[in-house]
Amino acid sequence: MRIGIDARFYGPIGKGLGRYTQKLIENLEKVDEDNQYFIFLKKENFNEYIPKNKNFKKILADFQWYSLEEQIKFPRLLNKYNLDLAHFPHFNVPLFYFKKFVVTIHDLILIHFPTVRGTTLSPLLYWLKFFAYKIVIKSAIYRSNRVIAVSKFTKDDILKNYKRVPSEKIKVTYEACDDFCMLSPNKDEEIIARYGIIKPYILYVGNAYPHKNPERLIFGFDEARKKRKDMQLVFVGAEDYFYLRLKQMAEEKKIGGVIFAGFVPDYELDIIFHNALAYVRPSLYEGFELPPLEAMAKGVPVIISSHSCALEILGDSALYFDPYDTKDITQKIEKIASDENLRKELIKKGYEQIKKYNWKRMAQETLEIYKGVIHK
Repeated sequence: MRIGIDARFYGPIGKGLGRYTQKLIENLEKVDEDNQYFIFLKKENFNEYIPKNKNFKKILADFQWYSLEEQIKFPRLLNKYNLDLAHFPHFNVPLFYFKKFVVTIHDLILIHFPTVRGTTLSPLLYWLKFFAYKIVIKSAIYRSNRVIAVSKFTKDDILKNYKRVPSEKIKVTYEACDDFCMLSPNKDEEIIARYGIIKPYILYVGNAYPHKNPERLIFGFDEARKKRKDMQLVFVGAEDYFYLRLKQMAEEKKIGGVIFAGFVPDYELDIIFHNALAYVRPSLYEGFELPPLEAMAKGVPVIISSHSCALEILGDSALYFDPYDTKDITQKIEKIASDENLRKELIKKGYEQIKKYNWKRMAQETLEIYKGVIHK
């Protein structure tokens, strides 16, 4: 079989999508010695991927995501390799690709949160872009031979929003996590102090998009800090429009103890994780909960919003709060900060929870999906 994988998101440039794509390819190399793979990459990540299996070949496909080039030129390139199957790890499947393909849908955030608060575009441009996204997502789901969902929650969400999709068309394959533990040449306290962090603190890592719910987290923390005045809330994430707006809000409301650390390299982020009281995740919606699993792998207790996906992926290994209720957020922050036995219990449960997820198993399950489509 000749299988193509759209790996233009491969590696750090694709963030969560990049991690998924990278781990899928790396583990397919381990589990499949029979089929030929063509890995399509952008110029930025072309040298980052080095095939370790003789049946894997990388191809330059330097077409920008969500562009006209992607729609017109990418299908021509795919057709050139006479593929039996293509796998698109994201919904941006070219409308003019007509051969067999599988698409991975990670979530339907774009459908559920169509708000200009989530973009720097003008309202008119945003709604035009949103309309185009809806067309592409719908096309990818309906035209695909199989849809891979990264959780049962995402599968149910697809079925709810796209009524004509049969349930058996959607297969669930869970992602997994790695503990990116790196040794630093500096001492823990020196690294923490460099970012203006003082223990004790709770940690948020990620972007500050509106659906991530960072404002309610700050308000909930502000109330909790009245009882624990020495506590900090640390945000780690590259400074952008959304973080600047969040920082401005905290300053205008005169909320103390909030640290915006900006981008932190992995080896220093690992130190910041290990010294945190807890990792906090207040999202209103997620398709999979990889960052909390990664926090658990680092021995950090997790407090998180009680949305359906979190309950599915994390089970009883986390402390939950209502993401719409700042009082509940406050209470759970106070609880995790004051109860050492609870923190120890959650750390223990976290180590057990991460064992349920495995990248190699995900790749094997994905390979079976490929076979099922090609031999149908």
